[in-house]
Amino acid sequence: MNNSFKKIESQQGVVLVVSLVFLVALTAVASTLMLNSTTDIKMSGASEDKVVATEEALSAMDEVIFRQINPAAGGANSFTVPIVKLKGKELSLLGSVITTKKHITKADLGLVNNKYTIAIPCPHSMQGSSVGTINCNVLRVKLNKTYGRKNTSIVAVEAGIAQPIL
Repeated sequence: MNNSFKKIESQQGVVLVVSLVFLVALTAVASTLMLNSTTDIKMSGASEDKVVATEEALSAMDEVIFRQINPAAGGANSFTVPIVKLKGKELSLLGSVITTKKHITKADLGLVNNKYTIAIPCPHSMQGSSVGTINCNVLRVKLNKTYGRKNTSIVAVEAGIAQPIL
């Protein structure tokens, strides 16, 4: 009995060293897993921020178009401005973004027609029309929304408006 007790006493230092090695290895694995999960959480949060910003930008675009078609009392429909006034420049529609204006930095109306401001054939539509005989003015509405931690990222939305000229 005395002989086996001596073997246990001589092995206590080895067991301590082996257990410390395992403890260091498990700590390294645990910290790596925690670091990866933190990165995943940050990435999913950033992805969610972009989706929300995109939806807010689309809603702001809908509001800009609605406010032009149905102007408030005393307001004007910028879509009916003569295209000569749009040649080479853009009109700001930022004032028509009322309810969704958070971090909207740009809302402009421009002309898509060629540089001579000549009306172009209307784009194809689902409704019956005289394709090729009716020309259109094509307007472009551009909208920018900033998002992110310091509002350094931008979501840009563009919409085309075709106006038949009779």
